[in-house]
Amino acid sequence: MECLNCGAGLGREDHCPNCGVNVKAYKKIIMASNAYYNQALQKAEVRNLSGAIESLNAGLRLYKLNINARNLLGLLYFERGEVVEALTEWVISKNYRPKDNAASRYLDEIQSNRSRLESFNQTIKKYNQALLYCQQDSTDLAVIQLKKVLSMNPKLVRGHQLLALLYLQDRKFDLAKKSLQNAIRIDANNTITLRYLQEVDGQGKETASGKKKKADEQVAYQSGNETIIQPRYLKESSAAGMIINIVVGIAIGAAITGFLIVPGVRRQMQNKAKDEVLEANNTISSKNQMISTLEAQIDELTSQMDKAKGEEENTVSRISTYEQLVAAFSAYVASDIAAAGDALANVNTEYLNDESKNVYNTINAQVNADYVRTLYETGYNAYNAQNFAEAAANLQKVVDLDENYEQGYAIYYLAQAYRKSDNPESAKIYYQKIIELYPGTERARTAQNYVDTE
Repeated sequence: MECLNCGAGLGREDHCPNCGVNVKAYKKIIMASNAYYNQALQKAEVRNLSGAIESLNAGLRLYKLNINARNLLGLLYFERGEVVEALTEWVISKNYRPKDNAASRYLDEIQSNRSRLESFNQTIKKYNQALLYCQQDSTDLAVIQLKKVLSMNPKLVRGHQLLALLYLQDRKFDLAKKSLQNAIRIDANNTITLRYLQEVDGQGKETASGKKKKADEQVAYQSGNETIIQPRYLKESSAAGMIINIVVGIAIGAAITGFLIVPGVRRQMQNKAKDEVLEANNTISSKNQMISTLEAQIDELTSQMDKAKGEEENTVSRISTYEQLVAAFSAYVASDIAAAGDALANVNTEYLNDESKNVYNTINAQVNADYVRTLYETGYNAYNAQNFAEAAANLQKVVDLDENYEQGYAIYYLAQAYRKSDNPESAKIYYQKIIELYPGTERARTAQNYVDTE
């Protein structure tokens, strides 16, 4: 365990032995995150992948730098066939710890096998196509597409669940149950799978009960080589009674057809059409909700990656600042005032702690005056030697630090150096400053002449 402030190793004490920061709460957070990680390991051993994923997400919400937990989360996603989510977790893990990280090996194993990577890509495309078929109410095409998906990625739990849902809609309960059992073997405690399985069991019992009741009402007997099935309570009657029954039956049938069956058939067709429209709307709503959930997950992952990238850039800037401060101190000790001043100009004091700021202020106070003087002398000498580009570079640094240095001569020679090095636009800017800051002087009159001629 390392200190969150200075990165030093921590012991049992509540304060960092190096910087003295109170790390008691920090250590408790890490311990809680590790407890969730251990809990996830226990759930994963009994293939409770959904429960393990919930525990790991809870642990990462407490401590996002728990590399072991993030790598295990990627492995669990990969085991459920969710390759995109797995790759996302491993990429985030690698960004947090570029070296000595198992996530690098996982990513290399997948990226090095181009055919396997292409297979994953095709699986995602085919699964999305199956969702589109569901929205279009083309269930047969969706089933065919899902079978292709599962042949390429048999561990995709979502694929088994969606296939079972389509079978359940077509009242193919045996096939639906088989698909759900395949999903259970991968993730033993997935709530969606268990809910679908409960629905399949309930619908299957109703269907079996109806078949048994129908069989009880019938009786079969053998007549020669033929099997005759008739109602159990069929009564034989005389020829006259049979004729009367036939006539009465025809009359009743005609009446029922005219008054009951035809309107009933119409209502049934209308109700069936309404049910189909309602079912289609429910299917589209469900798929739209699933798409919205996936889009939200993508946005969240993108935000996490942007945040991780920002933190990495912040760390690089902090390291660069300390490197420049060390370079400034080394140059100051070696009496190289120009190098010390250049290095101090690149130091961002926002990244310095109190002790480092004291060092910076000490060096800056002692170097600043000598640094400006050295820059001015170097620039002035370069100007006299007609090396106008070098003169402009040094005098620009002087003016950036102090516009009034040498009573404005720094600005004057800077403008002259720019003009003589074929940079009239920059020269005009500093001629204008001379006119504004030192009106009535010979330099101001000279500057005005150059401005007017441009």
